[in-house]
Parts: sequence; structure tokens; C-alpha cells
Amino acid sequence: MAQVELNGKIVECVRGDITRQNDIEAVVNAANAQLMSGGGVAGAIHSAAGPRLAEECQPMAPIKPGEAVISGAHNLPNQYVIHCLGPVYGVDEPSDQLLADCYRNALELADSMGIESVAFPAISAGAFGYPLEGAAEMALDTVIGVLPRLESVRRVRFVLFGEADEQAFSRQLRSVEEE
Repeated sequence: MAQVELNGKIVECVRGDITRQNDIEAVVNAANAQLMSGGGVAGAIHSAAGPRLAEECQPMAPIKPGEAVISGAHNLPNQYVIHCLGPVYGVDEPSDQLLADCYRNALELADSMGIESVAFPAISAGAFGYPLEGAAEMALDTVIGVLPRLESVRRVRFVLFGEADEQAFSRQLRSVEEE
């Protein structure tokens, strides 16, 4: 696990299951435009949350790349799920800006709801084809840029499913710490 403290706020990277973050108020879903179950993170979150999540999300869909919306967490151990649609790499352009928008919009939405802790997956780095190192850099640069101006959010955790993902995000976090 890599962790850095910035003005009393924590940013950390861990390997694990985003559906089992019992100490986090809101988890972020790497959603599809229709906010329905799918593969990867969206499938895991919908499966763990139960069918009421899809029912609650239906009126909010569709969303566009970079957008964030919030729902209850249902059977998850969290209070909320923030749904973000990341860009499909090479299709949704400008992909860097749209990916940054996901993280920024999710954090600003969490902050507006008084949420203190948020867990993110590696948005767009799976089936959407975003290169892992670039996704890690964009995610951490955006979070570290936004976090100081937020009032409620005090902890941001990146929950990475695979070892390569966890290593890439941890490397990026350590490089930020060294600056």
C-alpha cells in the first residue's frame, strides 16, 4: 500500500475489492452510459449492491463521458455509489480531459454531499483501453489538484484489483510525494 498525506488529507493506493471497502462512505463505479451492470467494476458493484441499484440508476441514465451521478449503495457496506463514465481510449476525445473530469466531478459531487471518504477504481484502464500508466498519472494528478479545495473529502483511496494496476498507481503516488 502506498499512502501520502497532503495538508491533513490522505490519498492511498491499495490492492483489493472495491465492493468491500467498509470504512469508506462512497465508492466510485466505473459505469457504462446506461448505469447498468456490465463487466469489471460495474458488474462487481451491481452484483454486490443488488437489483435495487439498477432500479435507482435507471432514471439518471444515460450519462456522458466525464459525468458523475450519485445513488444509494443498497447492499454494499457504503452509503453511496458515485457513477462515472470514463472515456473509451481512442474514441472519446479529448480522453485525457474526459478522464480528469471523471475524478474531478466525482470528488466535487462527494464534497457537495458532505462525504468524507471516497474509493476509486482505475477508471477507463480496463475494457475502455486507457493505458495503465497514463490512467494512473491522470487520476492522481487530478485528485491531488482538486483535493486541497474540498471541504468535506478527507480520504481518497484507489482500490486496484490487479497487481499491475496497484503498482502503477502506487508508483505514481510515490512520485507525487517526492515532488
